[in-house]
Amino acid sequence: MSVTIEDVSRVAGVSAKTVSRVLNKEKYVALATKEKVEKAVDALGYRPNFAARALAGHKSFQIALIYDNPSPYYAQNIQAGVRARCLESGYRMIAQPCDAQSADLLNEICNLIDQAQLDGVILTPPFTERADIKDELNRRNVRFVMTSPAMADYAVSATYIDQVAAAAAMTAYLISLGHRRIGFVQGDPRYASSIRRFDGYRLALTNAGISFDPALVCKGLYTFETGSAAAEALLALPHPPSAIFASSDDMAAGVLAAAHRKGIAVPGQLSVAGFDNTDLAGALWPALTSRSVIWATPPPICCLIQPPPRNNASCRLRLSSGIRRQRFD
Repeated sequence: MSVTIEDVSRVAGVSAKTVSRVLNKEKYVALATKEKVEKAVDALGYRPNFAARALAGHKSFQIALIYDNPSPYYAQNIQAGVRARCLESGYRMIAQPCDAQSADLLNEICNLIDQAQLDGVILTPPFTERADIKDELNRRNVRFVMTSPAMADYAVSATYIDQVAAAAAMTAYLISLGHRRIGFVQGDPRYASSIRRFDGYRLALTNAGISFDPALVCKGLYTFETGSAAAEALLALPHPPSAIFASSDDMAAGVLAAAHRKGIAVPGQLSVAGFDNTDLAGALWPALTSRSVIWATPPPICCLIQPPPRNNASCRLRLSSGIRRQRFD
């Protein structure tokens, strides 16, 4: 016979409602009471019944992460942070990959909401720029948060990173190593981050008194293949760069592969830098210098699990970043 919440209540000596409050991690529960309930849960091996919780509280305890990103490492980093926060609060994460260019995108998201009865949605770029998606979520009264939207929306909780400053810092780091001809591989133009990181690259050159050379810039799509193709073009220049800054780790991996094919030693003859500091950056040889972004457990998810007291309230977090350095010697 399965253990019920009433069994936990009896062993802990508290009401079933108090057990529910502890399991839902609600505030203002006395520490001694919380410890008694948790001890009873462990002793009985109790596991919450999601279906019963949903019926009792008119909630599904499910949050969807909507994403379309060519990098599995980038998506994995975000999923890990979201999943950890959901598990802490007794929620389930539904990771839903979508094609941002699909003509049926809005219907696909609406069907997911209807079928899973979602309590909330997390939008990642480029969905953060889709007004039709945000309007539909608002119309349905489905709470949502955003990661790295192009523009600040003070009515919606979101995480932000100063892409310009982060890219400028990486470029400045390469300049500090003595590089003056620094190639740059742009990302997918559908993402605002692509433009911002390019702006940061140019800003650092200007601040160092280095003239911008458009021949040192190649377009990419945040993929290994486009990073490799860009590096082939840059390294074939009559006066090739001594360093290449790719605006994602996947593209930087492509740059490394192109350098290896050409017999160019990294970092001896060419310095290579990436962005996002995904697990890929450390798995490559030589390891990438990469601009890191702290994604773990994004706080705005709290707004989906425990919404703000006012309907128009939102929370915003500006993420910190830093450089994971490879030795260039």
